[in-house]
Amino acid sequence: MAKEEKLNPFKIAQAQLDEAAELLGLDEGTHMALRTPMRELHVTLPVRMDNGKVKVFQGFRVQYNDARGPTKGGIRYHPEETIDTVRALAAWMTWKTAVVDIPLGGGKGGIVCNPKEMSQGELERLSRQYIRQVGRILGIGKDSPAPDVYTTPQIMAWMMDEFYWQIGYNDFGVITGKPIALGGSLGRSDATARGGIYTVREACKHLGIDPAKATYAIQGFGNAGQFAATLHTDVLGGGKLVAVSDSRGGIFSKDGIAPHAIVEHKLKTGKVEGFPNTKPITNEALLELEVDVLYPAALENVITDKNAGNIKAKISCELANGPTTPEADKILTKNGVFIIPDFLANAGGVTVSYFEMVQDHYNYFWDLKTVHERLDAKMTKAFHDVLNTFNQYKKKNITMRTAAYLVSVARVAEAMKLRGWV
Repeated sequence: MAKEEKLNPFKIAQAQLDEAAELLGLDEGTHMALRTPMRELHVTLPVRMDNGKVKVFQGFRVQYNDARGPTKGGIRYHPEETIDTVRALAAWMTWKTAVVDIPLGGGKGGIVCNPKEMSQGELERLSRQYIRQVGRILGIGKDSPAPDVYTTPQIMAWMMDEFYWQIGYNDFGVITGKPIALGGSLGRSDATARGGIYTVREACKHLGIDPAKATYAIQGFGNAGQFAATLHTDVLGGGKLVAVSDSRGGIFSKDGIAPHAIVEHKLKTGKVEGFPNTKPITNEALLELEVDVLYPAALENVITDKNAGNIKAKISCELANGPTTPEADKILTKNGVFIIPDFLANAGGVTVSYFEMVQDHYNYFWDLKTVHERLDAKMTKAFHDVLNTFNQYKKKNITMRTAAYLVSVARVAEAMKLRGWV
């Protein structure tokens, strides 16, 4: 029981906040207000399946804090989704929007389902039913959903259309990550990974590493992992990909794996296994490889106090949410692993989602070069804001994650005080 509680993602998010609150000297009222969501909605979703039977799904939407602006956050479809996972992700989204200094708060949604076992028709009916239930708390000035694990631009399009029928007019900006033809933004598909790559570039400068000669490994080969594989080479001018893994297994080659070719293989076969001139490697072993850059890009709690001492990467760029537990954080930092924490490393997605909202709002869209330049500027500034805070508090032996919390929590707390909430 104690082990489960330790790995509860929301308890981890609260523990991380508690440390930052103490260092910032937050008053008790502000601290307590930031420890729990401001509001959350639990919904029951009956959906008629293709076999004619009605199946009932459970869904959630959490609006964690909107002091800095409307809440923003993805919707996950996952068979092991829990309300505590959604709460944690909504909290991290609050800190994420604050660390990159965009005028939004944090939210998150989820449905307990297995989309891999559902037809397109069933997914559409489920997505529309979800919006029928949570649409009452959504809106451009309230809360704007986006895609997340196992949700796609097509699912966002169905949700946006369902919301349109509720309110009676097009409000494209209320849901982001949409297809380009329905008000989506150029650059959204690879934004999470691209933002992480920009932070890796800055971390390499800080550590004196040449990213073009760096070795890197990716644990988790979904959207973010696939784009990280190609963008590390394309944006940073080189590098050697030595290992990748997905939920089925992993592959390794000391001579390097062609990034674009392995992405094509994954898209064609649905797995990374079987790629020519590689040998199998487990997800656990991949994390412990001696590489310059490790990209944890799967799910929560893969680096714990059990394996943190074996991590040999120089940089850990957390494209996944919550891949490292608080105990592991301290071990990695003590051992000299430079952590780019999740809500900084993967903030590129919400940043370009914000850009999409802005473009939708005034009905004028930017070219791809402009999106990339503005994302680069946001991510680079956020990285150095966190690094400067890390250096400022170095005597207190803090981690980069704590430094990111100090930046974010201070900004949210200031907004709450200015509003007169605390």
